[in-house]
Amino acid sequence: MDQFYLDNTVVLFALYVWSLFWKGIALWRASKLEQRNWFIAILVLNTIGLLEIVYLFWFAKKRLTIAEIKNWNWKIWKQKPSHPHSSNS
Repeated sequence: MDQFYLDNTVVLFALYVWSLFWKGIALWRASKLEQRNWFIAILVLNTIGLLEIVYLFWFAKKRLTIAEIKNWNWKIWKQKPSHPHSSNS
């Protein structure tokens, strides 16, 4: 079984990041919409993002839409890193 994890490290890491991304969004939204039962279910159950996606797109009081995702501010990934030692003159 240990060999499985060693052979699939990249896939497992990708699944972890995928799950963490959707879990974070779903927990934030459930909290903001005061949906305590959904918050607890999403926090406790690990479904590799499936429960989170179902909640966000079908069961949230304010459903997530593709248009909303497109309007998210993705500047954090597009910004060039600033160099603290460079001068701006």
